[in-house]
Amino acid sequence: MKKPKSDEKSVNPPWGSWEVLLDEPTYKVKRITVLPGNRLSYQKHFRRREHWMVVEGKGVVTIDDKEIHLKKGETIDIPQEAAHRIANNDDENLTFIEIQQGEYFGEDDIIRLEDDYGRASA
Repeated sequence: MKKPKSDEKSVNPPWGSWEVLLDEPTYKVKRITVLPGNRLSYQKHFRRREHWMVVEGKGVVTIDDKEIHLKKGETIDIPQEAAHRIANNDDENLTFIEIQQGEYFGEDDIIRLEDDYGRASA
């Protein structure tokens, strides 16, 4: 059975932008850019895991309250159901490639635990 796909191909949230590069039944690939001084929601997913590779800049990844510093060329795995976020504390853009794997890739599988822009889940 083919999995549902999100209709969104690129979005400009308050922290930067993301663009879907590939959307396949068993994986999705995005390019995500985080503007200087911004960070994504502290969030989790119940139906997918992610693999991130920094391709520009550097960032601080938080996974279940543990911080890991990444720079260009470095990668990290985000387990399914792990609380996670990435922050750009630098003065240049942070861009990373996100590979999602799992059973579903819709944006409605985001549970926001904390959010700097008032979008946390109730």
